[in-house]
Amino acid sequence: METSTHAPTYALSRGSVPLLVSFPHAGIGIPPDIEARMTPEALLRADTDWHLPQLYDFVAQMGASTLVPQMSRYVIDLNRPPEDTNLYPGQDTTGLVPQDTFRKQPLYLAGQAPDAAELETRRERFWRPYHVALRGELERLRDLHGVAVLWDAHSISSVLPRFFEGKLPDLNLGTDQGRACAPRVQAAVEAVLAGQRDYTQVSNGRFKGGYITRHYGEPARGIHALQMEMCHCTYMDEPAPFGFRPDLAARVRPLLRQMLQAALDAAVEARA
Repeated sequence: METSTHAPTYALSRGSVPLLVSFPHAGIGIPPDIEARMTPEALLRADTDWHLPQLYDFVAQMGASTLVPQMSRYVIDLNRPPEDTNLYPGQDTTGLVPQDTFRKQPLYLAGQAPDAAELETRRERFWRPYHVALRGELERLRDLHGVAVLWDAHSISSVLPRFFEGKLPDLNLGTDQGRACAPRVQAAVEAVLAGQRDYTQVSNGRFKGGYITRHYGEPARGIHALQMEMCHCTYMDEPAPFGFRPDLAARVRPLLRQMLQAALDAAVEARA
């Protein structure tokens, strides 16, 4: 594992196998000039994909590449289109530069929300470098191996009435309805999920894959993208202060590793 790229807004660790794990919502940084204009609810950062790089720490042993942002999703949402279109028409979502939390609490003090010029500045300063790095690493892996797997790692509170009714399944696989990866890659991961009984699971349910999965998945070119949205409660305490739970993490890690290995093996087989 060669850790060779450290930019002000992300850290890219280059691996030796054709697997890239992206953590677009794991950052917690907020620049001081933005933080000063935010509400107390915003500064809790409740909607962070907490501790995911720690949960997935085993991927270094697998030889995978990783891409981790520094900035919070409240600064810029790296899993939204640059033009800020809604990925789920007819459903409530948050935008490229969110204005409220998942519980509809304002992120900014009265009169302090960013204007269009600031949105463009954030897109260029934070969004674009992450995606340049993401595209570059996928192409590097594909050039080296003839294939690349992108695993977009996410997590979320298990109960959020704004977005879904009741409790979300524990593990939510998204492949843009099968368009973002080869059928055998999706089937391999689904077989792992079907073979366990500890966690509820669904494919292409409420979460079908965000911008990253939909944009970068090009199975015809050998680039296979999958999103995994996990409930926070599978590995951490959901209430603040959002503590990591080593006992829960130890239970789910082997399953995550099985899914990643299955996706990788199936992608290599699809290439042949």
